[in-house]
Amino acid sequence: MIDTVVLDLGNVLVRWDPARPFLGRLPVPDTEAFLTEFDFMAFNHLQDAGRSWADARVDLAASAPEHLAALDVYVEHFADTLPGPVPGTSDLVRELRALGIRLLGLTNWSAETFHLAEPAAPAIGLLEDVLVSGEVGVAKPDPRVFTLLTDRFGLRPERTVFVDDSAANVAAGAAAGFDAVLFTTADALRASLVARGVALPRT
Repeated sequence: MIDTVVLDLGNVLVRWDPARPFLGRLPVPDTEAFLTEFDFMAFNHLQDAGRSWADARVDLAASAPEHLAALDVYVEHFADTLPGPVPGTSDLVRELRALGIRLLGLTNWSAETFHLAEPAAPAIGLLEDVLVSGEVGVAKPDPRVFTLLTDRFGLRPERTVFVDDSAANVAAGAAAGFDAVLFTTADALRASLVARGVALPRT
């Protein structure tokens, strides 16, 4: 029996598009170089794991100073990376809450920008609580974050559905004993929960 659903946030409840801050602010070749030729995702993962943006800028100045302008634009306009809720997930959160399902968040997110999440997707505010990787200094798929999640909220992993849009994070959640689901769409998640006995209305 499922009594808890733990939701990732980025591209599960709130859309995240790291290219949007650069539109009209940085030449396209410079944007592409920062987001693709430079390993932006690995760089950003260190933010999720607790590095400050000030320290990130120091590190970048030493390793790839040609991308400092892009980093400054990204940080200053981070709110633009969040264009709104992922379609259908706000309704799903409300329906799960009405059923008495415990709702939590587990997100890879910088502690310094997390305050921008809920304004972009108000359903985040309906969750009981969110474990933010940047606040605790460990990020998915590190198994330690699942241990922390379990201990902090007193979870029984076998009765908890963990939802994430990253296959690596889903695999890590499953290895930690959670009933882990790869997120694709709200409708697909609804179907997965119904298949697990959650009494959601079908769309």
